[in-house]
Amino acid sequence: MRKQCMARGLSSNETVTSKADVADVQGAPQGNAVSSSKITAPARKKTVRKKKTEKTSTLIEDSGNDLDVNKRRKKTPKVQDKNLDSDEDNEDDNDTFEYGWPPLVCCFGPAKNEFIPIVMVSERQMDEDIYSTWKSLQWSPPEFARAPGGSPFNVAIALTRLGGRAAFMGKVGDDPVGYWMVQTMNKENVQTRGVKFDPHASTAVSYMKLTCSDGKLGMECVKPCAEDCFISSEIHVDILKEARMFHFNSMALLEQPATTLAAIKISKEFGGVIFFDPNLPIPLWRSRDETRRIIKEAWNEANVIEVTIQELDFLLDYDFFYRKRNYKHQYYSQDHNESKGRRKSYHTTREELSPLWHENIKILFVTDGTLRIHYYTPTFEGEVIGTEDVLVASTTCDRTGSGDAIVAALIRKLTTQPEIYNDQAELERQIRFVICAGIIAQWTTGTIPGFPTESATQELKEQ
Repeated sequence: MRKQCMARGLSSNETVTSKADVADVQGAPQGNAVSSSKITAPARKKTVRKKKTEKTSTLIEDSGNDLDVNKRRKKTPKVQDKNLDSDEDNEDDNDTFEYGWPPLVCCFGPAKNEFIPIVMVSERQMDEDIYSTWKSLQWSPPEFARAPGGSPFNVAIALTRLGGRAAFMGKVGDDPVGYWMVQTMNKENVQTRGVKFDPHASTAVSYMKLTCSDGKLGMECVKPCAEDCFISSEIHVDILKEARMFHFNSMALLEQPATTLAAIKISKEFGGVIFFDPNLPIPLWRSRDETRRIIKEAWNEANVIEVTIQELDFLLDYDFFYRKRNYKHQYYSQDHNESKGRRKSYHTTREELSPLWHENIKILFVTDGTLRIHYYTPTFEGEVIGTEDVLVASTTCDRTGSGDAIVAALIRKLTTQPEIYNDQAELERQIRFVICAGIIAQWTTGTIPGFPTESATQELKEQ
């Protein structure tokens, strides 16, 4: 009994000592008495003592001084909270934003479900009855193939093919066609967070037919559709905040021009560059005067403009058209000295462009397919000669997506190499890359399958 009492006394004393040690570590006053009735499991108390002393010794060894551990524990989270709060305050005050690379481009406008004419090849190659019915089928086709399209839609996909980053902003119908359009963009790595679904209108539909005049596909649109219902309150501001360039065309000005102009204003507030591609669908406009008025309003907001020769003729006055028509180029020269002062093609002068030029324009591109691209900046101008557009055949190619591929390639180079705004030699080298992208896009029926990759375009440029 005496040995047991001695053992119990030693163990209780040892436990009380450890309890005091733990109290010292935690900053508790040592004068507080610890009742022996609370110390019922000395072995368990020893375990707790060891764990806390290990933590205490670790903290003291890491700190390198004898400061109070409890104070140190309280200070650490306070300092972290202050740092976090200060970082958040700095972000709010400075309005900073981390941009990804390559820079994001917002493509604003309609997404259409296009139907492209096709002619199926017969298995009986020598059947005269079947082949006799093929005459002019391409001009009035009996069958169409479904293909997603629309200029902003095509530019967004072509840009991602070339290695860029694009986000599409527009509206489609809450129908299977609309979901299929969004799924197509997702497969091509185009961001679709700015797409809205309209339960009351269907997705835009257009039927494409070849015209005999220039071999390009004409467009017949079904109206009304979801693309006409995109309102200002549905603009995704976060996309415009992140995007370094805002691309749109005149199709976005048909029904809701105020929405497009509001998106342009927001993009400018965040420092975005405005890229305008008129892409005039003349039959869809109500009148010539209204078309020129609305397009010039959007034209004055743009920093970079890509316009075709035909569109430039439409926007300028009649005097320019007659001067251009009566121009005698180099092939009409009588001798060598006379040919020196003439170009192989007509190059619009700055004086002729003065009705359309404004101080916000950084660069203006005037394209003639893949044959020639003219460029104008505030300090220099020139042209880059490419190759003639391919001939349109019934089953080999169409040139519909070539213009969208050219626009996407221009955007790709302007966003990743901004020095070309001021470097004429580098600008001409990159325009050759742009022409190669347009050439490759001509050799496949349908727009999206023909859009080239960056490596394929660069390989053609180096040949």
